[in-house]
Amino acid sequence: MSFKSMVRELKEIRDGIGSMSRRSGRAASSNGRGWASRPQVLGLQSLHHPSHWWPERQQGKWADLPTELLQDVIKRVETSEASWPARRHVVACAAVCRSWREVTKEIVQTPEQCGQITFPISLKQPGPRDAPIQCFIKRERATGTYHLYLGLTPSLHGENGKLLLSARKIRHATSTEYVISLVLDDYSRASSTYIGKLRSNFLGTKFTIYDSQPPCDATVRLNSSSSRRIHSKQVSPRVPAGNYNVATITYELNVFRTRGPRRMHVMMHSIPASAIQEGGTAPTPTGFLHPADEQPSTSSLAKLKDPIVEFSSTSLAEPPMPATATCEPLILKNKAPRWHEQLQCWCLNFRGRVTVASVKNFQLVAAVDPSNQVSLAEQERVILQFGKIGKDIFTMDYRYPLSAFQAFAICLSSFDTKPACE
Repeated sequence: MSFKSMVRELKEIRDGIGSMSRRSGRAASSNGRGWASRPQVLGLQSLHHPSHWWPERQQGKWADLPTELLQDVIKRVETSEASWPARRHVVACAAVCRSWREVTKEIVQTPEQCGQITFPISLKQPGPRDAPIQCFIKRERATGTYHLYLGLTPSLHGENGKLLLSARKIRHATSTEYVISLVLDDYSRASSTYIGKLRSNFLGTKFTIYDSQPPCDATVRLNSSSSRRIHSKQVSPRVPAGNYNVATITYELNVFRTRGPRRMHVMMHSIPASAIQEGGTAPTPTGFLHPADEQPSTSSLAKLKDPIVEFSSTSLAEPPMPATATCEPLILKNKAPRWHEQLQCWCLNFRGRVTVASVKNFQLVAAVDPSNQVSLAEQERVILQFGKIGKDIFTMDYRYPLSAFQAFAICLSSFDTKPACE
């Protein structure tokens, strides 16, 4: 059998799985909605949720393929399909059966290693170190939604566009929230597609990024504490369970109302400052939490050897403090622009990725203490840049140590109205 015919048959298997999932979704109760009924989601979330996979009797004849041949097939598919939408064939390989899934997970690398986004968990893993991942954001004013797509230009928007994340703006009396989801039509925090949110204070000068799952084990060890989900009965009903403070964004007040760009600082509580040092690493989650693990029982919590961090309605609003000076969080600051006399405006070198002047445009670099011994080139390296290229169209380029989710949340803070900062 030729290689092309094998890929064609894999696509047929994938389409068959999608049709089964739609039928099962209609037969399930209204509170049983999950990823299986959403084929438009990036990749398959069930790749990281074993309970959503089909029984062994549904695996078919491909389940008994020799391991060496299976590895060769998936490696060839992974190498040949380097961009979307063709990269969905890699996801199709992971959807064939359990054995194919395990081999695919071993072969497909993280964005930091290969510079490519494949599965949903890639959105919470650090970007590549060498070159940024280039995306764009489309704003829908009528619905108050923001959509993050993978690609160099908005010309990819449409059938070939790869939706990464979507956010909806929700106004409250004293704050504004941006609920972030993996799909366009479900922003419920009870849904499996919910991955986090951004919340502002009343003045729009301080924003907090909340993740739907706790920091991964690497960060927990650095802080010498154990993070856990909180039972809804243990905190105020107004504080949703399962929101973990991973970053704080602060915009400086413009007291004298002087003209100029906004000044911002971002404190990444989930990323240590040592991540940008030579040999440093950033936390890299390997999978989403299983729904059954979201609210652990009291007995399981009592068995934990590490000290438990006690949360309350007030402590959730404040960033967690590092346990020691060596575990200080990474701090980002906006790169200072220069004044262009001929153009009579503030300018930054966006390398052709931004074409429209806007107060929302920014570049973030690391705010490094001289004692940390970070090279000058690393200090000048742009970790995240965001800028306008047209009406309601913006570019977003990010790299290590930020993830797509963290970068998107930071860019959402720039959309919010800030009368005290301009």
